[in-house]
Amino acid sequence: MKIPVFLYTGPEFGKRNDAVDAAKKNFQKEFGQLDEHLFYLQETPFSEVMTILQSGTLFSNGVCVVCKGVELLKKKEDIQMLENWIKNPSQSAGLILVSDEISVDNKLEKIIPEANKKKFWEMFESERLPWVKSFFNQNQLNIETDAAELILDMVENNTLALKNECSRFVVLFPKNTTITADDVEKVLVHNREENPFTLFNAIADSDSPAEKRFESGVEILQKIRLSKDNSSVVIIAGLSSCFRRLVDWHNINKDYYGADETTLKQNGFASKPMRTQYRKAAKIWTTGQATAILAVLASTDMEIRSSGKTMEDVLLYKMLYEIVVKKGASISVAEY
Repeated sequence: MKIPVFLYTGPEFGKRNDAVDAAKKNFQKEFGQLDEHLFYLQETPFSEVMTILQSGTLFSNGVCVVCKGVELLKKKEDIQMLENWIKNPSQSAGLILVSDEISVDNKLEKIIPEANKKKFWEMFESERLPWVKSFFNQNQLNIETDAAELILDMVENNTLALKNECSRFVVLFPKNTTITADDVEKVLVHNREENPFTLFNAIADSDSPAEKRFESGVEILQKIRLSKDNSSVVIIAGLSSCFRRLVDWHNINKDYYGADETTLKQNGFASKPMRTQYRKAAKIWTTGQATAILAVLASTDMEIRSSGKTMEDVLLYKMLYEIVVKKGASISVAEY
């Protein structure tokens, strides 16, 4: 008998979402018309998820439940409940467990069959440029290498974000056009919505004092929170990516002369705008401070996941203050 549960983890949202869609289609082929449900464990007790799986539906042939945030699924009784269901599943219900994290609780990992789980890693640096060029070629557009590298500097390292941004060129330019760096500037810089990477760019401007950078960061954070892509998970993941890169920048520029162009390219710092950005950021945060900020980002993520939506904005603004003004140090109770 097929086990109707899948576990998909990791930060490569595009390929992971494709896998979720493929699993849904397979459930549909097997069960017929589906009653679909989406739950976030930050908001919904896992017992409610199991109730849906066990009770089924009166209005469709089958049930498909997608459950996100399963890195929070740790309680012994919840995992035991799921294990019992896996041993004797409903004949017309399927479950897809999803996490942005690479790993989940070991007890959960053990009860999911190996064939039914997969980790989706971010693309290697060597894969990113070919992916962008291939996307444009498939859509009958050409793109200059400098333009493709500029896109990669500005967009989060996952195929979902890259596809969303690159698709804008397919809509705006006629077929067989060659996209230049100037075109990328016009489309993605001057007309783009704010995101974690524009937020990092603003707070990493070493030409401005900390108070000004914090003020700019707050404005951008507010715009992101009002946009459709307002998830704190995405904001924190994007900033974490930037500060991991800053640690890399420090590590390859340790000596007086700094890294040569070949070393910079090999480590993902291919374009001039990106080098300028991280050169400025390195003037603000040391390696130790960048590492401390990564800890601030991780702890904020855990606090938001445990406290839910109520304190989300407060925790994000506190996090931003600790990054920009405190440079990775925590706000004391007296200060807060």
